[in-house]
Amino acid sequence: MSCNCNANKDSNEQKIEGVKVIAFVGPAGTGKSQRAQLVANSLGADYIIDDGLVIRKGQIVCGKSAKAEKNQVKAIRRALFQFKDHRETVRAFLKKAKPCTVMVISTSLGMVERITDNLGLDAPEEIVRIEDVASQEEIQNARRERTAKGQHVIPVSHVQVRRNFAGKLVGRLKVLLGDKSANEGEKTIVRPPFRFYGNLNIEPTAIEQIAKFVAAGTRGVAKVLGVDVKSFDDSVALSIQVKAICGEMQFTELGNLIRKKLYRAISTFTGLDIKKIDIIIQEVDFR
Repeated sequence: MSCNCNANKDSNEQKIEGVKVIAFVGPAGTGKSQRAQLVANSLGADYIIDDGLVIRKGQIVCGKSAKAEKNQVKAIRRALFQFKDHRETVRAFLKKAKPCTVMVISTSLGMVERITDNLGLDAPEEIVRIEDVASQEEIQNARRERTAKGQHVIPVSHVQVRRNFAGKLVGRLKVLLGDKSANEGEKTIVRPPFRFYGNLNIEPTAIEQIAKFVAAGTRGVAKVLGVDVKSFDDSVALSIQVKAICGEMQFTELGNLIRKKLYRAISTFTGLDIKKIDIIIQEVDFR
């Protein structure tokens, strides 16, 4: 089960005409966000799409940062616009902003395609790679900084980042640009609450083990008899069979307690949506 899946888009989400797309791609930690404003200016891009945000001249104008998420799965899904409310908000903004040019920053062309597909945008008309705008020495230096310090750059002012970020703010940079906008050249250095960023797979067996552990530790459960996990695009459905202890609590109360604990645990540790959880009391322990 992979979180690198297409969003479950509504059938009425049509292509947004009048938005030109430029892709700015390069591996994670190579300095893309640090150069984003300069590259956008040189290409005449009106907006930057980076990690779930829509940015204009150093200001967040729409979206929510993937770096505001507290686990890796949700961060990736946020960056790909796989959350319906997030996606619809950004789509509505772009419909009003057209005609315009947006520069999508990502680690690969494949990721750009997923972002544009989820937002209903055309494929990129132009592709800029980090090697086109940075030397190998600069790229290696950026990678060392990311590896050693776990720091990321967000191309917006630190005041706005404080309202859109879950980790630690480390510092800020100022780049002089031709435009006199106060925030356009400002960048914020952050340290997210996670260090991994990229592809991430969660096997159904991992969900099964979490479910067994949580259910077995619930008061009123004598034994977990079985767990069935069904995987969908970006969600899971579970069926848990348990042996209940007679007299601890009513069976409906026990089922609701197990369900509540499982929802919290699976959402927290995996970031996946839960379609449903069925609790089946298959046996009773009359101890």
